[in-house]
Amino acid sequence: QVQLEESGGGLVQAGGSLRLSCAASGSIFSVYSMGWYRQVPGKQRELVADIKSGGRTSYADSVKGRFTISRDNAKNTVYLQMNSLKPEDTAVYYCTTTCRMTRWGPNDDYWGQGTQVTVSS
Repeated sequence: QVQLEESGGGLVQAGGSLRLSCAASGSIFSVYSMGWYRQVPGKQRELVADIKSGGRTSYADSVKGRFTISRDNAKNTVYLQMNSLKPEDTAVYYCTTTCRMTRWGPNDDYWGQGTQVTVSS
């Protein structure tokens, strides 16, 4: 099994910064991608940013220029540096990874439990 442990959420004023971390552990053979989604009540979960094993990144348009995703491959850990936070960034942020547990096994998706980010105006 694969476990994802998230940290770094909290309450911050608009314009402030937070850094989210997520460490993947368990029987991991290789990680294809790691990323962050977010969800607010009544809305679908949406991609915030992800990073592939080769370092290629993707961002939601709403966070480009403000958020930066990075990854420590040796530690199977992904980070999300969030700057210039806005009240509309308030959400539960979920870490996700696509990885395989054996050399020839399939890539599967795993999710963390989520961490609350609240931005006050």
